[in-house]
Amino acid sequence: MRFVLLGAGVGALSLLVVHGQAGVRSSLPLPVLVAVAALAGVAAWRAQRSWWPLAAVGAAAYVWLVMWPPLLVASFFAGTALRRARDLAAYAGGAVVVVGLSALVGLVQGGEHEVATATLGNTVLMALAMIGLPLVLGLWYRARREVLEAARERAERLEREQVMRAEQARAQERARIAREMHDVVAHRVSLIVLHAGALEVRAGDEETVRAAALIGGIGREALTNLRDVLGVLRAPRPEDASPAEEGALRPPPTLGDLDRLLDQSRALGIPVTRHDEGAARPVEATVERTAYRVVQEALTNVHKHAGNAGTDVRIRYRGDELEVEVRNERPAGPREELPGAGWGLVGLRERVELLGGTLRTSAQDGGGFLVHARIPA
Repeated sequence: MRFVLLGAGVGALSLLVVHGQAGVRSSLPLPVLVAVAALAGVAAWRAQRSWWPLAAVGAAAYVWLVMWPPLLVASFFAGTALRRARDLAAYAGGAVVVVGLSALVGLVQGGEHEVATATLGNTVLMALAMIGLPLVLGLWYRARREVLEAARERAERLEREQVMRAEQARAQERARIAREMHDVVAHRVSLIVLHAGALEVRAGDEETVRAAALIGGIGREALTNLRDVLGVLRAPRPEDASPAEEGALRPPPTLGDLDRLLDQSRALGIPVTRHDEGAARPVEATVERTAYRVVQEALTNVHKHAGNAGTDVRIRYRGDELEVEVRNERPAGPREELPGAGWGLVGLRERVELLGGTLRTSAQDGGGFLVHARIPA
């Protein structure tokens, strides 16, 4: 669109320039002047692809008719396109030849043409104004554009380097966390599993054997989950993981694994009741995983803070969402609470909100506690 407007402007200005010269207007018919101006406009419109036709039309029109607009625009494009000093010198030499030929034609024709191009002052002024100044402006424009492009490339390179440094720092931090978890958490859980196995072998009554077997099973499952988490931490990006590593990871739990989770809590002495409301239907895997984690974290808090308090787990299938509600009763008698980091519900709320859902937690009037999540499904 810019070059269309440029072509139209050059054509109109060229016609205005030659039509204002009485000698040219009287010696040439108007259709010829219009055709020359239109040719200059078309050449200016095509200057985006090649500026040499515009320079040729401008040189001929200047020598013949003192039509300066196409030569002025061509000089600007020459400044933006010519990069070698030899090319610039060649263009300047050609411009001198054009000015000289125009002066000779002016001497032959006389009148306004001679005054404009054949007198020394006007010749120098026209050469500087119509060729020299546009050429300098073109050189300045090209230099400014190159500086801006270099600055943009440098900014993009710095941004890429900054992203790479951030990725490297994240990878190092993830590796450090993985090492700490392996050296501390995995070691302690492994000791729990070993002691549970020893107790299972040495215990004399069936109840202790079952409890030890349950502890050992939970510990081994925790080690498996911890191994999966460490594998994720060790891989900076999912695409960096090899197919063998991906195959080694267990699929994350979903609502299909919920009964096994509830059975583990029941085996530890917590009466847990599950209620499903609404027509069960398949939902996205991320929604099921989040719902599972809501129940898991709520039951963990029951273990820590409420002992063997009765707990109700409700899964409600709504029209466009999945509701998960875990409500426990008031614990019976005093109980020593297990230590916790205090980040469980915070992380759970972040997980739910990432899916566009809401998580509400509140203490109940009867002394119990409620965890309620609404997840778009």
